[in-house]
Amino acid sequence: MEFWKDGLKTLSILAAATLLNYAVMRLTDSPYNVAIIYLLGIMLTARFTKGYFWGIAAAVSSIGCINFFFTYPFMALNFFLQGYPIAFIVMLSVALLTSTMMTNIRKHQDLVIETEKEKTRANLLRAVSHDLRTPLTSIIGSSATLLENRNMLDEEEQNEMLGQIHEDANWLLHMVENLLSVTRIHDDQVKVTKVSEPVEEVVSEAVARLKKRYPQAQIDVTVPVEFLMVPMDATLIEQVIINLLENAVKYSGSKKPVGLSVEKNGSAAVFHVRDYGVGLSSTQMETLFDGLSNPQGNSVDKTKGMGIGLSICQTIIHAHGGGLKAVNHSEGVEFIFTLPLEGGTTV
Repeated sequence: MEFWKDGLKTLSILAAATLLNYAVMRLTDSPYNVAIIYLLGIMLTARFTKGYFWGIAAAVSSIGCINFFFTYPFMALNFFLQGYPIAFIVMLSVALLTSTMMTNIRKHQDLVIETEKEKTRANLLRAVSHDLRTPLTSIIGSSATLLENRNMLDEEEQNEMLGQIHEDANWLLHMVENLLSVTRIHDDQVKVTKVSEPVEEVVSEAVARLKKRYPQAQIDVTVPVEFLMVPMDATLIEQVIINLLENAVKYSGSKKPVGLSVEKNGSAAVFHVRDYGVGLSSTQMETLFDGLSNPQGNSVDKTKGMGIGLSICQTIIHAHGGGLKAVNHSEGVEFIFTLPLEGGTTV
């Protein structure tokens, strides 16, 4: 299928070059630009098709078109024209050189993409191995204590241990949701299926889901007055918003409400999650999205950090063609991510 798509591209480019040559000759009454326009067509063919076949086919076809359409006798082939072999060799050489160059560039791009995929997989694996160990160890330890020493513990101590088991189990469930979110990203091209969604509904759903986990959480939400539609996978973007809000609620160390706002900026929608807490050091900023970071700089054994959540957020936002960053402000830290609007791009 890909082969025939490339064939259609080649045919379209050659047809466009031929029509352009006719137009140029009518305007200038000069045949000297014909070969140059076909050379451009050969280069475009090599650029937008894979391998060498269609580039070479374009070179051979261009020579035939020049011979048939633009040299006397018109609408007839004459392979004994002066300079014909030289023109054929030049065009064939251009096709081979351009095809070789584009093939090497594609190989390099594929290598870069594969390297990024492997980096993401490694980050997720490291995050899972570190972040899952703590709640699992806590659950096993607390449940073993309850099973072996239930008669030695009063009701308050038992309830405290059960509460800790419940909290750690919920956290594990949240981690599994994160991992399932990432598996929804197409691994072959690291893309997502985007549908235009109303920002207000996506934000509202994300806040509602967070409230189920943290009923006491205070979130100040600001969305544009205008009805803003953004192309996205709504489930994945909700997961990003939830992760960022949860980090702000759990790790900021502040009682002030967390700010969640959305604005339209040119061809992108910009989301802000702002807390009013301890902020982040420059060292923490450097490793924030590697899957192992911890907001207070404590060891993983002391407190479960942001861990896999931010790494997954970055993966999801990049798959949408957007960007994610963190900046300190005078009273805490702010996470900002952008999503391109229909036909737009982000910086």
